[in-house]
Amino acid sequence: MAETQRRDIFRQSSVIAAASFMVIAAFIGTGAAGGTPVQDLQGGALDADGSFLAPGRPAFGIWTVIYAGLLAYTVWQALPGQRASARQRSMGWWIALTMVLNGGWLVASQFGPLVSTVVAIIALLAALGWTFHRAVVTKEHQSPWPDSLLVDGVTGMHLGWVSVATVANVAAWLTAVGPASWGAQAHLWGVVVLVLVLVIGLAISWASGWRLAPPFAMAWGCLWIGLERLGGQPYAPDVGFTALIVAGLLVLVPSTARVVTLLRQGGD
Repeated sequence: MAETQRRDIFRQSSVIAAASFMVIAAFIGTGAAGGTPVQDLQGGALDADGSFLAPGRPAFGIWTVIYAGLLAYTVWQALPGQRASARQRSMGWWIALTMVLNGGWLVASQFGPLVSTVVAIIALLAALGWTFHRAVVTKEHQSPWPDSLLVDGVTGMHLGWVSVATVANVAAWLTAVGPASWGAQAHLWGVVVLVLVLVIGLAISWASGWRLAPPFAMAWGCLWIGLERLGGQPYAPDVGFTALIVAGLLVLVPSTARVVTLLRQGGD
């Protein structure tokens, strides 16, 4: 029993350490602690005008919500009542990993080449995909609302946003390293990738019982891609209108399916 308790305390402490690293990296990444803001790094490749699939700067305000949710989770899982929780034992290490990789992307953006940010964000996306899967399969029918919000909701939002951020990051890298001739196909590929984002977002929601956090976060990113392509540079109305349509469908389809599912369950 004592050994099990020590392992639980170590897990809780590790989550706190991961959150601390993430926050420190975020302060550096935003320039608040003396670092260069992300939008000014890599020759501006990660800014709103870095590619056809870059969202406008206001989109990144979602990080405030995600970080607040992750910090709230860190406090929640550290409570004595959560120490021996089977779900925390299953989820704690994975959520800690996503926080470390989140901070790792910011470190890569500050100190590494642009390609290192691609590697870092793909690793984060993979970890979030697996973590969200575990959140779905370990979900208990009568889980307390803080558990549902801070495990399922925050992880789902994190996954959804990073899915769009990965697209933008890869597009920024390809734009920076690709030959000028690729520009002729950029509009077409922008539309194709956005359609794939729609398919992936709906598939995630469907496979998770029509959970809303992932597609809603993806919709937020697509909304700001659309607005930026219609009102900023590079100007691309075909990509912009496609992004807005994708954003609408990512909200409408899962919401409708969720309501229908709840109505059917209520009628059983």
